[in-house]
Amino acid sequence: MGSFADRYIQNNVIYPTFISDEVAPSLSIIVMIPCLNEPEIIRTLESLWSCTPIESFCEVIVVVNDSETSSPEIKRFNHETYQTLHIWKKENDRTNLILYPIYASDVLAKFAGAGMARKIGMDEAIRRFNAINKPNGTIVSLDSDCLVSPNYLQQIESCFAGNKYCFAATINFKHRFEEMNDPKQKQGILLYEDYLHYYKNALDFTGFPDSIYTIGSAFAVRAEAYVKQGGMNRRQAGEDFYFLNKLTKLGQITELKEAFVYPSARVSDRVPFGTGAAMTKWMNETEDLNLTYHFSAFLDLKRLFNQVDYLFRLSEANYSEFKSALPDSVQEYLQTLEFPTKLAEINQNSSTFISFRKRFFQFFDAFIILRFLNLAHQKYYPRQNLEEAITQLKEYADN
Repeated sequence: MGSFADRYIQNNVIYPTFISDEVAPSLSIIVMIPCLNEPEIIRTLESLWSCTPIESFCEVIVVVNDSETSSPEIKRFNHETYQTLHIWKKENDRTNLILYPIYASDVLAKFAGAGMARKIGMDEAIRRFNAINKPNGTIVSLDSDCLVSPNYLQQIESCFAGNKYCFAATINFKHRFEEMNDPKQKQGILLYEDYLHYYKNALDFTGFPDSIYTIGSAFAVRAEAYVKQGGMNRRQAGEDFYFLNKLTKLGQITELKEAFVYPSARVSDRVPFGTGAAMTKWMNETEDLNLTYHFSAFLDLKRLFNQVDYLFRLSEANYSEFKSALPDSVQEYLQTLEFPTKLAEINQNSSTFISFRKRFFQFFDAFIILRFLNLAHQKYYPRQNLEEAITQLKEYADN
């Protein structure tokens, strides 16, 4: 009899096994931390080790990684980090909290990046859980410049152990802007965080059922769900957005509001988007974080989402009437999606309202929404002042 992830491991895992230690049958949580040229990793581990102790057996895998094109300085620094982690392990391992540093060096340049590093670590976690055939084991994704709240492990444990329907969770976050001396940088990170909240709350307001924060350092997923969705992708950036969006197809992702990840608010040149990139553009004055998606575009979306049930078994004749009542931005966008064909297909496969709604939003997902917003701002709306947009959203949400 095979284990739950045999086929996944055979078809999707790129590297040979890193950790040879036998897996404890009681292992139930693995925290995975990618680490590239990272001076703060020990601080991250100290933060984890000072969490309120939990009953679950927990391993922490740190994936020190570099690319074939990394500079000699980065490789040297990584090598030193790897040695330091082994020393730290000897002094700090506990009976149910164990560190495993692994080193993936010279990753092919075309794959090297955040996605690949996360994939290497999460795939290794899958191997560990597969060895004891534990599909309900929990894999936690953290970053090597993050601190965590004392209840972090406890909240993750109770979420996954206490609710068998919880297959994935996002964790609350707050960037550590109090550590920043540069006022411009501090202003930038505060604006960026406001934007993240505005975007998610605006999606909630439209009636979109799958709005989540897509932050690579702040989520957890069951081993079985990870495998079911084909694992982490090798994208060099935005890997978290793609992965978490795919997970929403399995159902409702839990939001852990009481536990916090505290990412550093550094400027980063590693990835083309995300926090570090937004901060770099802000500091270089190539992007104004005071500007955001116009709230009117979300109002347009809401008008469509309010009508979703009406689209169930809608005739072609009634569709054109339905469409003409929608805002111009949505009408044009639906045309680019060849929506009538898509709608017919969704209807063919839906026997009830509930299954129709589910299929509709599996199609009209976070990507489709992002593409709509970009189209709407090319043709219909200017960017809006962030503070103004937040105020508008609050006024509408309160009414």
